[in-house]
Amino acid sequence: MTVYAVLLFVIAGVIGNGMNILVMSSVSTYRKTPCTFYFLITSISNILFITIILISRLVITGLNVDLTRTSVIWCKSRLYLIGVFSLMSFTFSCLATIDQFFATSRSASLRRCSNIKWTYRIVFITILMCFFHASPCLIFLDISPTTNTCINMSSAYAIYLSFYSLGPTCFFPIVIMVVFGYLTYRNIQSTRVLVRQYADRQLARMTLIQVALVVICMLPYGIDTTYNLITNGMVKDINRIIEESFALTVFTLLTYFYYVGSCFMFLVTSSRFRRATKDRILFWRRANQVLPIQNPTLGNTTRN
Repeated sequence: MTVYAVLLFVIAGVIGNGMNILVMSSVSTYRKTPCTFYFLITSISNILFITIILISRLVITGLNVDLTRTSVIWCKSRLYLIGVFSLMSFTFSCLATIDQFFATSRSASLRRCSNIKWTYRIVFITILMCFFHASPCLIFLDISPTTNTCINMSSAYAIYLSFYSLGPTCFFPIVIMVVFGYLTYRNIQSTRVLVRQYADRQLARMTLIQVALVVICMLPYGIDTTYNLITNGMVKDINRIIEESFALTVFTLLTYFYYVGSCFMFLVTSSRFRRATKDRILFWRRANQVLPIQNPTLGNTTRN
């Protein structure tokens, strides 16, 4: 069951995020809008995350081939890249929500904070910080000589990772996105006509559906992880261990839908995004369109 679920996530994730990347990088208004540029970088992060963690998990589960047991380089780099791209994805989703709060504000000074030049700089700095933050994985992860598995050799870093899985990649994004998502919704409700075009109202809906996606996919995993940390020292019978293991598997699979589902949510909430996606999928129709030829009219005619 897990193999088929992971395979489904891989196919849907590559197609969905690939379509996000295609549309948001080729449509100039999306590419030059701060919020959708954040979504573009998020989709790139998601597709890289899916490629690394889900395909490797598919190979481990389906083919029983685990390179983390035989290659020290892959042991270190796999978890390092997972840490980089997961943090990038959540960070840029949060930044997109914050940007929409600025863009829909009635205050002109706050609206000026939604600036594409600032966005480019923020993206560059954030990417550097994400790569730097995950760098301890390259130091403390190694293959255990006793168990022949890829493990963390530092107890202090293990404690940090436990809280990190609850903070920056779970509860922090949920709190930030819910707060600024609510403020964005309040801005929309209190403003009869948005400062920009009608497309901005659709963009706000895309952002709010992204907030809902994060809450639905990540909150159950966060609650379950918190429960496991609290009850870690308790004596449990075999039935309880099986139930908790099953719950963790289900909630982990649910988190993968966050990395997969944004494109499909955007298709539901935005008619403009649907049209852009349809134009990119049916690109040959535009190429084969024949424009009618209009006969030129002469301003002056000669008479015999």
